[in-house]
Amino acid sequence: VQLQACGGGLVRPGGSLRLSCAVSGSIFGIRTMGWYRQAPGKQRELVAHINGSTASYGDPVKGRFTISRDNAKNTVYLEMNSLKPEDTAVYYCNAWVLTRVDYGQDFWGKGTQVTVSS
Repeated sequence: VQLQACGGGLVRPGGSLRLSCAVSGSIFGIRTMGWYRQAPGKQRELVAHINGSTASYGDPVKGRFTISRDNAKNTVYLEMNSLKPEDTAVYYCNAWVLTRVDYGQDFWGKGTQVTVSS
């Protein structure tokens, strides 16, 4: 199973970016999908998480970021608006993937850099 994230880059404060992460490989199903981020010198933190149609967000991004998923494409998206310099981090996608009807595990993508700077 592989998670391929894309969409990161350099954006000015107040700008927007959209990240996407596609899950591929031997997939029986995907239970949950999410985004985490890690800034230099800081611990990895939850950005957003989606289970079915229920989404939850870390406090720093509430009201600015929106997570969504396309089950047909096994893809999760993160729409990021009103970006701030403190949003600068490597963003990692995560998915709990069922590889068999009776077995699942956590998988992580390699990360994509988001830099918010003027």
